[in-house]
Amino acid sequence: MSARPRAGLRRRLVQLAVLAIITIVLYLAVRFAQAPNPTIETIAALGFLMLAGTLLSEILEPLGLPHITAYLVCGLVAGPSVSGLIALPVVQNLAPVNTIALALIALAGGAELRLDDLRKNRRSLTWSTLLQHTGVPLACALALIAVAPMSPFATFSPSALIGVAVLWGTLAASRSPAVLLGVFSELRPKGPLASFSLAHVMFSDLVVILMMAIAIALVRPFFDPAMALSFIEIRALGFEMLGSVMLGGCVGIILAIYFRLTERSHLIVLLAISVGLSELIKYVRFDSLLCFLVAGFVVRNFTSQGERLLHAIHQTGILVFAVFFAVAGAKVDLVLLRDAGLVAIGLCAVRALTTFIMARASSRLAGDHPSVRRWAFAPLISQAGLTIGLTEVVARAFPSISAPFRALALAAVAIHEFVGPVLLKLALVRAGEAPAGNTQAEAEETRESRGGIR
Repeated sequence: MSARPRAGLRRRLVQLAVLAIITIVLYLAVRFAQAPNPTIETIAALGFLMLAGTLLSEILEPLGLPHITAYLVCGLVAGPSVSGLIALPVVQNLAPVNTIALALIALAGGAELRLDDLRKNRRSLTWSTLLQHTGVPLACALALIAVAPMSPFATFSPSALIGVAVLWGTLAASRSPAVLLGVFSELRPKGPLASFSLAHVMFSDLVVILMMAIAIALVRPFFDPAMALSFIEIRALGFEMLGSVMLGGCVGIILAIYFRLTERSHLIVLLAISVGLSELIKYVRFDSLLCFLVAGFVVRNFTSQGERLLHAIHQTGILVFAVFFAVAGAKVDLVLLRDAGLVAIGLCAVRALTTFIMARASSRLAGDHPSVRRWAFAPLISQAGLTIGLTEVVARAFPSISAPFRALALAAVAIHEFVGPVLLKLALVRAGEAPAGNTQAEAEETRESRGGIR
């Protein structure tokens, strides 16, 4: 009876010792390096984040924390805001690796979406999208106006403040596919809540991108009365979305043909496409998340190669999410979070409460499964890459508000990144769709303990 606890404790003590050793090695390398080499520093940082993040995720597993929370904590502690083991220039050098990770995450997200699930959840998806994308933006816009005297927007004119509030409310409706898929990769949940979560979060991305383009067009006169109402952004968005969908569809067909013709080098091909296509998308100014999402969706629903694609992506598994979220943690600026913290916490609380209320209302109207009624709000709390991307779009469109808007948005994203994954994992476990003991580390401990008993 005591073999398993002893095996588990022994395993985590070894992991803790290895984590301490690699941290000391990195510290000594950073502290006493005579002539730092940017390439070597970047490779060392990448290796450290992958290994340390994976070790920390298993060490913290008995606490019930999601693995991606451990990756975030690892990146935060090692990053420039805390220990400085990984300097800011090195974090910036990791951007291409992060781009590859995001591409694979989006590809997996599209491959997880099934037309049958969308049809089955169409009533829930309709009501949830309608209420979440009206109630949340309205409540968050009003909340920003209410806290304006305590925010960086205290000196703004009433019209400019309304413009900022509209943009903030629209940004609040964004969700995080990366967080959702990160938790899903750990738990492999199956059930009504998991199906609803995938459908809503993926579809929400498309809606929010469109909403932001419309919002930017509508609020221009609020910042400068001399500017006429312009729909240039909406036309540009239409071209961007259409181009992204078409390119994603072509990529999906090419991937399906390749997977059908050969059984080798799938992972290498996926990495090559992620790098090459990401650069092409950047050049033509399409939306990379939408493009890879569509590619995965096409392979899954219109070819017979969906399972093979998912298997190839899952081979990257832990490493993809460890890199993506560890780098995200390293980017968290604690000084910024401290300065904007109280206002950001208040705005996050309003967003969370409104999301909860709208989720309950939409579930009742749609007649959802009891687990969806109870926990539908949980996958909608997290924010990450998409929110940051939309923040940069706002900053470019309105340079006069870029600094305070970006500061407040990044503070809110940092809060949501740490709270959202924990809440989502709790919801899936409580809904019975991801048993608490269904993790890889615990399965290995069980095998170890059985071996010891024999």
